[in-house]
Amino acid sequence: MLFLPSSAWAKRPPETRNQEELDISQDMHGRDLKGMEFVKVDLRGIDFSESDLRGAIFNNSQLDQSNLQGADLEDAVAFASGFEGADLRDANFTNALLMESRFENALIEGADFSNAVLSRIQQKQLCAMADGINSSSGIQTTYSLGCPD
Repeated sequence: MLFLPSSAWAKRPPETRNQEELDISQDMHGRDLKGMEFVKVDLRGIDFSESDLRGAIFNNSQLDQSNLQGADLEDAVAFASGFEGADLRDANFTNALLMESRFENALIEGADFSNAVLSRIQQKQLCAMADGINSSSGIQTTYSLGCPD
């Protein structure tokens, strides 16, 4: 069963914070969401595919079953967030801070985790399911995670 949030909001970056808040819908595909703050937000099942989420903050948020395929999450922060069953194929997590986040049953084929901050446990878990090459960077998922050969 897919959970649809009744209402979710995200904060804008400080330079635009006095403007109208972002209304989150089920279809956020291809949106420019650079620097947005999604703190303690239930985003399960939301389609963020192909979205620009560079520098976005997802601390303590639920992204279970969400679609982040091809999304750009460079420099994003997702501390203690859930990505269980999420589609992360071909996503860019370069320089992302992902400590204490959960990735059980996530699809990570072609995801680029270059210089992402992960715990050793997270790295092992992700290496066990890593496959593919990122279409933008050309970097193998296993290489970006520093997986042993």
